[in-house]
Amino acid sequence: MPHEPVLTTVVGSYPFPGWLELVATHPDETGVDDRDEAVRDAVTVAIADQVAAGLDVITDGEQSRYDFNLSFYAFLEGLELEREPRRRLGPPGHDQRGRHRIVGDLAAPYGLGVVAEFERLRELAPPPPPRLKVSVPGPYTLAGRIELSADYPDRYAVTEALIPIVQAELAGLIEVGAETITVDEPSMSCYAYREDTERLVDVFNRTVAPVRGRCYLGTHLCFGNFKARAAGPRRYAPMFPAFLGLDADELHLEMASREFAELEVIEEIGRSKDVAVGIVDVKSSYVEPPEEIEERIRRCLRHVSPERLAVAPDCGLSQTARSIARAKLAAMVEGARRVREKL
Repeated sequence: MPHEPVLTTVVGSYPFPGWLELVATHPDETGVDDRDEAVRDAVTVAIADQVAAGLDVITDGEQSRYDFNLSFYAFLEGLELEREPRRRLGPPGHDQRGRHRIVGDLAAPYGLGVVAEFERLRELAPPPPPRLKVSVPGPYTLAGRIELSADYPDRYAVTEALIPIVQAELAGLIEVGAETITVDEPSMSCYAYREDTERLVDVFNRTVAPVRGRCYLGTHLCFGNFKARAAGPRRYAPMFPAFLGLDADELHLEMASREFAELEVIEEIGRSKDVAVGIVDVKSSYVEPPEEIEERIRRCLRHVSPERLAVAPDCGLSQTARSIARAKLAAMVEGARRVREKL
């Protein structure tokens, strides 16, 4: 679905402002209304930073999520939540994220909260708003922090139980008017090297089937970014050509942190889909200047047309300091503007 040339966008998350970090870490010292006000203010700031940068597509910065996917487990019935990670000390790693035990049938009778996030984003975005995007974790990724049981003996069994829950959230987003939706499946890209890629594609396609053709649908395929740590081999070769079968309008790839290795894969993607290229590195504090962004975009344009190309950070910006995130977005937009001027 070609769009305006060299679209500028983001993946989803944005750094929390300091006051939201404080509220999140001291819940016993605040009331429900205090926390709601803090989140609304944080969303307002995230929107303002993105609009000031000049992005074509913005999100709410996922300011009500303590983590890209970990906050969703609180919405699920049938889980006993692990309140504290098993390792709290030492260098950061993915084992410092909680794992949750299945104690019943998995269900989300009140949804996953993403519909309310989108409605708040639409309310707070300035008129006329840029294009609004909302992200939902895919069921395979969401299954990653759930421990197996006799009734759910492997990750795919958990995934199957989560598919209708994610489908219901997607349908709810369509009902309230969401037009740009990303179903994020970073676990698929992290573990494609050891999994049946056709099975992963089937999981994704069945998940999005009820909303396909009713919105602009993307997916984000990165290699993990918890505390700027990857979770799998950072190679796209194991995914393709199978992932060309993902039933999405756009695939987003992590390129900047990998020095644009395998950039040629976007040419194959661009024959049938839009491609969003991670053009700035969220794992680095180095702020890429606009002229460097411009050069990177021109490299991408050797493989894909401007109307098929979007540029974005490699991943969500939640693990990047806010001052650096702001500077990276401004430079990215300026670099894209320079390219557009010369097309």
